[in-house]
Amino acid sequence: MVDKETPQDASNDKASANEPSDKISGYGSGGVETVISVEAVTREVAKMSEGVPDAATLKKLAGDETFVSIENLKAGYGQMEILHDFNLSVAKGKSLCLIGPNGAGKSTVLHSIFGFTNIFSGKISINGEDVTHQKPNDKLKNAGIAYILQDNSVFPDMSVEENLWMGGFLKDKTDEAKEAAEKVFQKYDRLAKRRSQPARVLSGGERRLLEISRALVMNPEVLLVDEPSIGLEPRFIDMVFEILDDLQNAEGKTIIMVEQNAKKGLEFADIGYVLVSGELAKAGAGDELLADPDVGRLFLGG
Repeated sequence: MVDKETPQDASNDKASANEPSDKISGYGSGGVETVISVEAVTREVAKMSEGVPDAATLKKLAGDETFVSIENLKAGYGQMEILHDFNLSVAKGKSLCLIGPNGAGKSTVLHSIFGFTNIFSGKISINGEDVTHQKPNDKLKNAGIAYILQDNSVFPDMSVEENLWMGGFLKDKTDEAKEAAEKVFQKYDRLAKRRSQPARVLSGGERRLLEISRALVMNPEVLLVDEPSIGLEPRFIDMVFEILDDLQNAEGKTIIMVEQNAKKGLEFADIGYVLVSGELAKAGAGDELLADPDVGRLFLGG
């Protein structure tokens, strides 16, 4: 079962957050002597981006018929373009992890898919349907795309059950949201035991589980997951990735994630993309990028 967290809860999370550490918390693991600046990483990644795979190569890398597709996307915020002719291909029931230095445009890819950016040109498709300019509510309700934010987004004074109901706010009937919440409780006993308690009492790992579960209430086909491991200690990180693995391999969800713990993200994902300055620098199977010496040096701590 994926539901493994022990109820030492938030106090443990806070304690570990305050403990001193000589490990890298951003791009990988290793001693502080391996830390290099974001600017240096960006320069190094740019050097290895010769021969960037084109759209046809990305589709071939995706393997099966493409389910989520981005074609020559230019997008950003206001009048500022962040993504420049960006391409992406993911097959149904597969996972893709975006890694890269801060400011590379990783979260902007997720924002663009869900409808949080200005699209200047290009196309975003889900199962062959053009969803480029749909609003976020339409993408959630009609296109089956759910966004799981990197920030703590639970409603602390609402009960766990009420938080789940909020995930079904677009459903036509309230009873439908309640029925979907019951399915979540059947799947995750830890949440079921705390259904009547306010969400503020949950540990960091439980809050992340609640955030993921709330997105499942609309039964999406595509999960956009922004920094699933952020703020969690290792044992809870493992739990969260086990949950995501179950959603992909047991329920057929297509997962696109941003993860600065590059090693964990690439170990999980079928495909990895390395971004720099809003452009694709490198792409490959997750295990291939893990073995790539340049990726290892820049993002995995050695």
